Amino acid sequence: MKRFMGVTALIFLAAGVSRAQDVAGDWQGTLSAGGQELRLVLHITKAPDNSLKATLDSIDQPGANGIPVSSISLKDSKLDLGVEMVHGTYEGKVSLDGNTITGTWSQGAALPLEFKRATAPINTEHKPAKSSDIDGTWMGTLDTGAIKLRVVFHIVNTEDGLTATMDSLDQGMKAFAMTSVSRDGTTLKIDSKQLEGVFSGKIAADKSSIDGTWTQHGGAMPLVLKPVKDQAELELKRPQNPVKPYPYHDQDVSYENKAQNVTLAATLTIPQGKGPFPGVVLITGSGPQDRDEALLGHQPFLVLSDYLTRHGIAVLRADDRGVGKSTGVFAKGTTADFATDAEAGVAYLKTRSEIDPHKIGLVGHSEGGLIAPMVAARNKDVAFIVMMAGTGVPGDQILPAQGEAIEVANGKSPEEAAKNAAHEKEMLTLVETEKDDAALQKELKEKMAGEVPEAQIGLQISQITSVWFRYFLTYDPATALRKVTCPVLAINGSLDMQVLPSQNLPAIRKALAESGNQHVEIDELPGLNHLFQTAKTGSPAEYSQIEETMSPIALDKMATWILKQ
Repeated sequence: MKRFMGVTALIFLAAGVSRAQDVAGDWQGTLSAGGQELRLVLHITKAPDNSLKATLDSIDQPGANGIPVSSISLKDSKLDLGVEMVHGTYEGKVSLDGNTITGTWSQGAALPLEFKRATAPINTEHKPAKSSDIDGTWMGTLDTGAIKLRVVFHIVNTEDGLTATMDSLDQGMKAFAMTSVSRDGTTLKIDSKQLEGVFSGKIAADKSSIDGTWTQHGGAMPLVLKPVKDQAELELKRPQNPVKPYPYHDQDVSYENKAQNVTLAATLTIPQGKGPFPGVVLITGSGPQDRDEALLGHQPFLVLSDYLTRHGIAVLRADDRGVGKSTGVFAKGTTADFATDAEAGVAYLKTRSEIDPHKIGLVGHSEGGLIAPMVAARNKDVAFIVMMAGTGVPGDQILPAQGEAIEVANGKSPEEAAKNAAHEKEMLTLVETEKDDAALQKELKEKMAGEVPEAQIGLQISQITSVWFRYFLTYDPATALRKVTCPVLAINGSLDMQVLPSQNLPAIRKALAESGNQHVEIDELPGLNHLFQTAKTGSPAEYSQIEETMSPIALDKMATWILKQ
């Protein structure tokens, strides 16, 4: 789990619909995000076979031109876009006159966005100019306390002045266009309205470094940039990532969660040989995740699915709703909603002749480990479940313990960490008990004043009062665990700082015992963290620094146990 500390008379009608279906051309819209306004241009073209293609420009972010729209569909005047590069989706309704598209942009949060047809072609390209003395690639490391993030700026001089894009290597973010770049002698400022972040630095006389500060949401962190001379420095070492061709079949598939009008896009990997094979549905952790559960430079579900499939187990892994090529709005969902997406995955596997319908299981990580029992408790098509760092107690107990453990691991005194945990419990209790939203907002602001940067207070309040967060705080995993009768494997790393094994494994064991379930294995795996990497302290600060994506011990434990079922 992530801790919340660090996006109209019949003949006229027929004519209108016909016009609405012709969406080729340029469209302009403005996205209001975090108090900032970003002007967007959507370019849609139609091929001779009537298929659509599109690109997206963000005018106020230099370099953010030609962002590929990875998926586009138009049906009954409903336009759906997927922009995989920025993990964004758009759902809009084309007006009857064909001149307006009204809808919602989702990128973590859901924001209203209306496009209007442009009256003339729009060009937002920046023409290159003679290189400046700081053109090139610059890299530095942000130490957030909880994690360390390598940040890369690509600076280019154009006829419109300096421009820059940013990569966050450990977060998998690439070519994120910055809003503006300004230079006054040796002083450099790079600003991002969308991230609400600014880098301000001093350029060394010999251009060997730019020593400065990254400021975001009111908090400031030192950041020293140095020129990148070897592009190999930018490559993450992830030796477990499989390389094609795979010794098994992999297919891009999609299936419907009809109950919630969501289409899930996924990858299905099937072992070679004669089936039918046992199959599993992988369920991601909290926050919007792609099918590989990519985070901090790792792709845990890619590695896990590869291992299981090589060992004779078919695997289905999907983009979360609203992420990648999946439809829906992630920000509007709760854990219970996401459970129906997992259930749709089980139903899909039952339609595949390669899969044994009596041997379909669920493997859930973190929040996914919370979801798996929810589905298994009510769906007898689930033959077994694996809980990877799944929770056994409600979120209002998970989060303070998580925060306290991480702070101690990162060097704070146990006394100070315990004090902060107690303060966090007070705020969580307030969120649970105060029913008047206005009063809640006021009280939370008062409690955060002086402890949270002013610019961050609004963001944090919106996070901890969201529909997902409120559900997570009060939901007791034991409710479902007591109803689970299929075989269960529950594993945690002994160094897991996010879902503490000492807090959760006993609670899971107790709830399953109350169900009378005799097919239970519960293991605490020594030396592994929340991602099941071999770790030193277990702090999230280590995640991106560890080359290993998932311990072979954990991989073997799961594959062996599943095959026994």
